[in-house]
Amino acid sequence: MQIEQIYTGCLAQGAYYIESNGEVAIIDPLREVKPYIERAENNNANIKYIFETHFHADFVSGHITLAKETGADIIYGPMANPSFEAIIAEDGQEFKLGDITIIVLHTPGHTMESTTYLLRDASGKDHAIFSGDTLFLGDVGRPDLAQKAAHMTQEELAETLYDSLRNKIMPLADDVIVYPAHGAGSACGKNMMKETVDTLGNQKKMNYALRADMTKEEFVKEVTEGLLPPPLYFPLNVKMNKEGYEDIDKILNRGVNPLSPKDFEALVNETGAVVLDVRHQREFVKGHIPRSTFIGIGGDFAPWVGALIADVQQPILLVAPEEKVEEVITRLSRVGFDNTLGYLEGGFDAWKKAGKDYDTITSITASEFKTVLNKEEVPVFDVRKESEFVAEHVDNAINTPLSFINDYLSDFPDNKTFYVHCAGGYRSVIAASILKSRGIHNLIDVAGGFKDIKEVGIETTDYVCPSTLK
Repeated sequence: MQIEQIYTGCLAQGAYYIESNGEVAIIDPLREVKPYIERAENNNANIKYIFETHFHADFVSGHITLAKETGADIIYGPMANPSFEAIIAEDGQEFKLGDITIIVLHTPGHTMESTTYLLRDASGKDHAIFSGDTLFLGDVGRPDLAQKAAHMTQEELAETLYDSLRNKIMPLADDVIVYPAHGAGSACGKNMMKETVDTLGNQKKMNYALRADMTKEEFVKEVTEGLLPPPLYFPLNVKMNKEGYEDIDKILNRGVNPLSPKDFEALVNETGAVVLDVRHQREFVKGHIPRSTFIGIGGDFAPWVGALIADVQQPILLVAPEEKVEEVITRLSRVGFDNTLGYLEGGFDAWKKAGKDYDTITSITASEFKTVLNKEEVPVFDVRKESEFVAEHVDNAINTPLSFINDYLSDFPDNKTFYVHCAGGYRSVIAASILKSRGIHNLIDVAGGFKDIKEVGIETTDYVCPSTLK
């Protein structure tokens, strides 16, 4: 028996490759399925099953393409109603894979079709669970995403999740291994651990949601407390996972389309495409196409695209290093953004050489920022998450979290220079690009963010440990 977690850091997502005696199951595959097929072929094995833990909201799964390419059966748990052919398994149904058995445990609560898959080894011993978004390490799946589809409140979904955990998962042996669908950084939970594999026994000790003496009322309160609004692209990804989507090869063929500066500009004007610049923030600051949006490929690229562009149908044109274009299109498609129309051939240098207008962002070091603060009181906007801001921030700074930057546009002064920073310099440049695209140009970015601000001794509030925040 072989179990491999295939973890994608920028999505904080775990897919799983399971092989036994020449037969393979894939759990929650990514959109690009070629690596799974090649892995099976290299092992002289056949992909027999594709198990989906639920209709994912934060990424587009590769189940449809993988089934088409391999002939494998797609399997969902009870209450799933996809628009394509799939096995809708019953609670407790068993699937043989080589010498092992995978058992369906219906665990509704995150969504009503949410299912955990229990792997029983060749000797009949419970070995591992693939818990999807039902159980994370240190947390559980948020119960607010499926309210509309389930015609239930988030509190009712949380009550359902409580029962699923107590009745289906907690009775399992402590040595059972937990393989979740997500880790720290995913918007599908609140307080996930940085680890991506653990034992159920340790989770019973460490995970607040699995406290043995926890009442249902306490569980509901703790699980629903402090939930931020989900990213706007989440329902659109659910729809794609449930109803189907284009093959990624078609998306790549459409997107890998080199355009001269003249043709690039014409297509922007014709389609209303977002110009998405994925270079490093230092390059973007020095020069970029006016009104372009910066989201660097080196950071949490796809989730920020989803949160800030939101509409998966939005046409996109890329400014990217040519060797990165295919990767960028692939990563966009993972979160459902399939409408990439092309890229600027020759990159930003070609734009400048063509004599096109370009814009810059004024950016200063933390030391220069300290000098400014010592001379006068200036507006400072911190675009980190609220929890980061509450823990510690520059005195008198205003928190305008990047995820919701469009809701704060009226807070930025229109007649006075203001300063923007984040934790390390990535998010503040994203924020600056969005503000400039909205006609707000009187800003200065603080390069290096709060990390450098602390190092140069700028006065900040007293530190509050995030674990003590309510």
